[in-house]
Amino acid sequence: MTYQNKPKPDDRSDNVEKLQEMICNTIENMEEAEESLSFTDSEEQRQMIQAKNERRRESIDAFRAEVKDEARARED
Repeated sequence: MTYQNKPKPDDRSDNVEKLQEMICNTIENMEEAEESLSFTDSEEQRQMIQAKNERRRESIDAFRAEVKDEARARED
């Protein structure tokens, strides 16, 4: 049995826009999480939110590095 499926061509034309949108969404999520800190008195919950926001900061750094890579790839 052979498969006739072919992979879609790699369309990277809108990667920078998608990455920038992901950065914005992640920042919004961080801000909402920071606001929620004022509504909790649980130290465990507070630590979980802060840890998640730290991971979000790391993700944002990675997204920004990827945007730079994509921008360089467009120049080539």
